[in-house]
Amino acid sequence: MCKHLINLTRSVCFMKYKIHVTIPFIAITLTAILVGIEYLFGGIAKEILFTARWLSILSLVFYCWKRRSLTTWIIFSIVLGAVTGYDFPDFAKSLHPLSQGFIKLVKTIVGPILFSTLVYGIAGHSDLKQVGRMAWKSMLYFYVATTLALFIGLFAINVTQAGKGIDMSHVPNIELPDKASAISASDAIELEGLSTDVHWLFKTLAFFRDAFPENIIKSIHENKVLQIVVFAVLFGIGLALIEEKKRKPLVDLMESLAETMFKYTKIVMYFAPFGVGAAMAYTIGHMGLDILSNLIMLLLTLYGALIIFLLGVLLPVALYMKVPIRQFISAIKEPVSIAFATTSSDAALPLVMSHMEKFGVPRKVVSFVVPTGYSFNLDGTTLYLSLASIFVAQAAGMDLSIGQQLLICLTLMITSKGVAAVPRASLIILIATADQFGLPLFVIAAILGIDELMDMARTSVNVIGNCLASVVVAKWEDEFDQEKALNYVDND
Repeated sequence: MCKHLINLTRSVCFMKYKIHVTIPFIAITLTAILVGIEYLFGGIAKEILFTARWLSILSLVFYCWKRRSLTTWIIFSIVLGAVTGYDFPDFAKSLHPLSQGFIKLVKTIVGPILFSTLVYGIAGHSDLKQVGRMAWKSMLYFYVATTLALFIGLFAINVTQAGKGIDMSHVPNIELPDKASAISASDAIELEGLSTDVHWLFKTLAFFRDAFPENIIKSIHENKVLQIVVFAVLFGIGLALIEEKKRKPLVDLMESLAETMFKYTKIVMYFAPFGVGAAMAYTIGHMGLDILSNLIMLLLTLYGALIIFLLGVLLPVALYMKVPIRQFISAIKEPVSIAFATTSSDAALPLVMSHMEKFGVPRKVVSFVVPTGYSFNLDGTTLYLSLASIFVAQAAGMDLSIGQQLLICLTLMITSKGVAAVPRASLIILIATADQFGLPLFVIAAILGIDELMDMARTSVNVIGNCLASVVVAKWEDEFDQEKALNYVDND
């Protein structure tokens, strides 16, 4: 008798625990059935569909309240925004200031986080007198890998054309000038005196000229990403060249500023459900549900491009360097799973370093290559940035030439080196780069709706790329323990 009571109590507790899952599942399933019947046969009253949609929304509120997860609330805000935009388009349009406010908050992060992470990445890790060959070999590998990632992303989005077909011509308060090809009045006068054959050369050199800052405070104020990066790189190199006693206070300050900006980013992201929901509602209110198909295509394009990068770049590198693939996968599976679940490379960092050391990479190589790679070798993120930036241009109806796309990729090639290894930090770089080239930030707010799903994949690729980089550099230095790698067993 007591046994049956215990089992009954457990069953009741289990049902109580699962009720926040069961109720939304039933509500959403019934709503989907009604929508399917209406789509195929018709005859379902609009009032019934309306009631079903909002009962599903209420059930999802219950689910989110139980989960108490920011990611869950962000995903819920996408659904709520889409339904609000569909059912109450006028009200949805009035929510635009919320999404604009969120974008403004994100833009305040750009200057400080780029400057601090780049300076600390150079001066805090790169001591040329001690690391010598390892420094330039690591940086060479990082830039080759991330450049290939950028071009794979660029190729993929041009093949799928995921952003094409979105009608933004009737959306108010959005300027769509092709600033990627814009030139100043003084440059236009100079171009008139040149033959058309050398116009491309003048524009290219003007681009590099405009990359140099004349006032770093002004550059930060105007979110001139390239100017911030150029100043930060030169400042970091200068800081790395002075003696330790004088360098340490500034390096510590940069580390502290970077950590503060990470926390600041986390705080700003608590506003993400409001910003994302408002952006999605405003988007659906103006453009209807058609944009959702474009966002799904963007997601599929990213996953396809990342698979191409893994199989077409990282796997051949591993095979060429004679890395034992099965043991390598065993070594990285735990840190990669953590990165996928948390969307944070930092969360996987301790395991990455310990597992790579057990795999046969010397500690001195791991301690240099992995932390440096966290600033300079984010393969998944750089691929995403090139893909997403061109998606934004396509959505805005901006027909960018190959030259203009390459200029954007050149900018991303540099700015992506300062991306912080925290969730959604790539959004900061994407907004800054889009702002510089005149791409509409409104579309980026809509992208944020599926950013969590994209972040899982790109963060995982970031971790895989850095694990492989440590092995490659160790092999180049002839310090990799191949026997230890072949005998690797995951005992954790």
